[in-house]
Amino acid sequence: MLDLVNGELCAESVPLAGIAERYGTPCFVYSRAALESAYREFDNACAGHDHLVCYAMKANSSLAVLEVFAALGAGFDIVSGGELDRVLAIGGDPRKVVFSGVGKSEAEMRAGLNAGILCFNIESASELERLNRVAGDMHRVAPVSIRVNPDVDANTHPYISTGLKASKFGVPIARAFDLYRQAASLPHLRVTGIDCHIGSQITETAPLAEAAQKMLALVDRLAAAGIPIEHFDFGGGLGIRYKDETPPPAADYVKTMLSALGDRKLKALFEPGRLLTGNAGVLLTRIEYLKPGEERNFMVVDAAMNDLLRPALYDAWHEIVPVRPREGERKLYDVVGPVCESGDFLGRGREFAAAEGDLVAIKSAGAYAMAMSSNYNTRPRAAEVMVSDGKAHLVRRRETTAELFALERTLP
Repeated sequence: MLDLVNGELCAESVPLAGIAERYGTPCFVYSRAALESAYREFDNACAGHDHLVCYAMKANSSLAVLEVFAALGAGFDIVSGGELDRVLAIGGDPRKVVFSGVGKSEAEMRAGLNAGILCFNIESASELERLNRVAGDMHRVAPVSIRVNPDVDANTHPYISTGLKASKFGVPIARAFDLYRQAASLPHLRVTGIDCHIGSQITETAPLAEAAQKMLALVDRLAAAGIPIEHFDFGGGLGIRYKDETPPPAADYVKTMLSALGDRKLKALFEPGRLLTGNAGVLLTRIEYLKPGEERNFMVVDAAMNDLLRPALYDAWHEIVPVRPREGERKLYDVVGPVCESGDFLGRGREFAAAEGDLVAIKSAGAYAMAMSSNYNTRPRAAEVMVSDGKAHLVRRRETTAELFALERTLP
């Protein structure tokens, strides 16, 4: 999404320095063209097969991002009632919403039923019983899919690997058949699909294909037992390039998954998140201080771990580049923020020719950045800007410190 124009980084030809001057830093900048391109690439790869692309909005739930995808016909994979509220707020179609997550409350179930969502992805026997009771109380029949844990290693970071036996997610595949029979027997549930999601930032199709084959064997067993499945939800998790990863193109991944279906008449659901937004966003930040040290040099910027948690949480790598590259001596810096934690770093050992006051852009910040941000150290969350058709639009203003404690009360 970034181009160097006349020695200056731009997003869709809009200079990042101008955005920083107008809206301040830290600031997230998204490219509408990049979002649309990523979605269309994925959706077009599914052409010829009955399908629905449900954007996994936990990656980035900003209303402007959701609005872009909804206009393209996307559905949404949600994991909370709050995310459902966001879909409804932008006029998204609840009939294209799948509700995932291990801890759905009764209130969230009621909200999903009232909205008329496509499907609840059930993750435990207790949840199945609760949803049947809630639906009965509302005189409704809830459409359900069971998220099955196939015990497949996604070969990704342990924190984002969700398909192994030790994971809190899903129902063990050895128990899934009996749970489907239970679901089919309950009066206020209707079995519609099967769901699988083994992790995030996956860079090879082999574990995804292995999981699909295990799941399809279960689909065939269910059909033989008189429990037909209407849709197969392949989940999401295909990774992006942050540094030197080589994930397969979306078209190759989709082809592999759809070919696994064979002649089974199943609608295909996909839940891409990071893949659609990750490389469509940057975090724009300004250098406050250059602090030399005996063992390390520090570049102290005005963004921090509360803005972009991934490096501190996963030791994740994000490329960091100058907005206006300068000549001069290049030094190695640890790029750190003002937060009072030793773990507050955004990048380590980065080579720069830099000066205090310079702007830098942290790339691949469109996913799991703003969505995971916090107000730690009473830091207001950053502004968000969407570049569209050569213009920069403020889609979320920066918070004020007064807003951070507006809901608090002192003791009488």
